[in-house]
Amino acid sequence: MKKVFLIFTMLMMFCTSCFASAYINNDEVVDWEKGTITLEVAGAPSSRATTKGQKKLQARRAAIMNGMRELLENVNGININGNTTVQDMAFESETTSGMIQGTIRHAMVVAERYDEEDELYYVTLKLPLYGSVNSISSAVMKPVQKEAFPNPSDNTSSNAYNTPSISSGYNYTGLVVDCRGMNLKPVMSPVIKDTKGTPIYGYKNLDYNKVVEKGMVGYSSDINSYSRAGSNPLVVKAVSLENFNAYPILTEEDANKVLRENQISHFLDNTNVVFIR
Repeated sequence: MKKVFLIFTMLMMFCTSCFASAYINNDEVVDWEKGTITLEVAGAPSSRATTKGQKKLQARRAAIMNGMRELLENVNGININGNTTVQDMAFESETTSGMIQGTIRHAMVVAERYDEEDELYYVTLKLPLYGSVNSISSAVMKPVQKEAFPNPSDNTSSNAYNTPSISSGYNYTGLVVDCRGMNLKPVMSPVIKDTKGTPIYGYKNLDYNKVVEKGMVGYSSDINSYSRAGSNPLVVKAVSLENFNAYPILTEEDANKVLRENQISHFLDNTNVVFIR
């Protein structure tokens, strides 16, 4: 039975590859602002069911099974970064594939209803993107060797800031990167770079447990809605996007300001970062 289930799962992954590309737009199911995957599916009873009770029970079971399959398709399409999907990681590692399957089996039924006239049972399933257990992040994000954030540099001189800067006095609580009008694509492991291509914020700079628990960034479609970044965020404007529109690019001046202020307030370390779409 285990081999049959594995073959079935791999076939499902193969099928989803028919529509998978560098980026899958499944925003109707994946809510990046709330960090959840939610979908409603229906199930019908088999023709062998004769009583109302049998039909209802079989229809519910069928709805949940249909939901698991659709969850797998949508989870496979989630991008880890600009060009790597969950599906890619599942193919590379049997362990990761098994953890993804286990996460999907723990999906919560958050709503259900039965239509007696049509004999269809509807269930709404939900999965969290982030969290220490039974989340997509806990299944696919792996520990890496942590690296320090790069030191900011002063573009007006040849001196580098190798020690924490003197506080600007603003005591920023987080970072908001305004990417409106650029068709930003949400991913689980984005990178912020400057115009020279230097990464200033990425997975390797962060604590693994924090990334799994709350993700690297929050996404919002409202420039006035960024609770994750606190009450006094540093707001910067992206000048372009990179890697299939997943990575914001900042001017060198803004990138250096972000790094200098982080040496004081550590908002990057705490993943208090929001991208405005």
